[in-house]
Amino acid sequence: MDVRVTNVRKEFDRFPALHDVSLDIHSGELIALLGPSGSGKTTLLRLIAGLEMPTTGRIYFGDTDASEWTVQQRNIGFVFQHYALFRHMTILENVSFGLKVRPRSTRPPANEIRRRAMELLDLVQLSGLEKRYPNQLSGGQRQRVALARALAIEPAVLLLDEPFGALDAQVRRELRKWLREIHDRTGHTTVFVTHDQEEALELSDRLCVMSQGKVEQVGTPDTIYDQPSSPFVFGFIGESSHLPVNLNDGDIRFGSLSLGQAAGPLSAGPARLFFRPHDVDLVDPGTGLNGAIVASRRVGGTRRVELDLGVGQLVEIDVPFDQPFNQSGAISFRPRRWQLFPAAERGI
Repeated sequence: MDVRVTNVRKEFDRFPALHDVSLDIHSGELIALLGPSGSGKTTLLRLIAGLEMPTTGRIYFGDTDASEWTVQQRNIGFVFQHYALFRHMTILENVSFGLKVRPRSTRPPANEIRRRAMELLDLVQLSGLEKRYPNQLSGGQRQRVALARALAIEPAVLLLDEPFGALDAQVRRELRKWLREIHDRTGHTTVFVTHDQEEALELSDRLCVMSQGKVEQVGTPDTIYDQPSSPFVFGFIGESSHLPVNLNDGDIRFGSLSLGQAAGPLSAGPARLFFRPHDVDLVDPGTGLNGAIVASRRVGGTRRVELDLGVGQLVEIDVPFDQPFNQSGAISFRPRRWQLFPAAERGI
């Protein structure tokens, strides 16, 4: 099922939570709505679900205008962060619930409901636990039940709101891989909200990065990470450092130092140069940016070093963990990959 959000604005007591948002969600894809708190991602998810109605703009399911449809008419499967399971029902009863409450004309026979629920429990790797109650399961198991319940109604669109937010880091990593496998097997159009960039990059076919009620960029994980379209996206996705620079006659300069790199198509004047801490080359003193070491810490197999480049400008770079250096000394480096943005463009 394709979903198309067209020029949607949503206000709460005249406060705009979404500003003219448009987004095309492709049938069968898994797309992440990613952004900081207050960016509008959960509001957009609730609009797609039919839990909220747009102030202006339209929402289409396929070629049909579904803007005024109820949740039931949209046939949405919804998975919440805190499971929302019925505590007085067994796991089997929870998974079967959406089918049992259907109108009599569309309700499957009892034996068909049980068969489908048992198949889904097997799919989510909970076979043998159907007689237990939610409080007898771990957090990760309860979230699997919530997903099985959402899938039981054979939804047109599956929506997940911070589905792993209440779980510890190790369980989150395990469930991310599992959810991707479930999606590939079932092929549902799936939209999930997260503020965890690692989760979004690992799970999704495409990301929709949001900020302040607007869509900043939509693209594949590789495109978003390697070709961010704005300072905000560069700063929000992955680790980054940036420098205030000046562009002069096609040259990039930090203070009086020429970086020896071409400025590209941007006009002369102030700009900001963004780079990833791992995208640097260590160079001989005097042949690149020179910074005094302020602090360092281990990050996986590298050492993250904070440097003071002078005039209060701090940046972080990664150096090999076995790289010998004096903790009170200095390091010279040059960005290997970078991106320039006009100084006026807003960042994080």
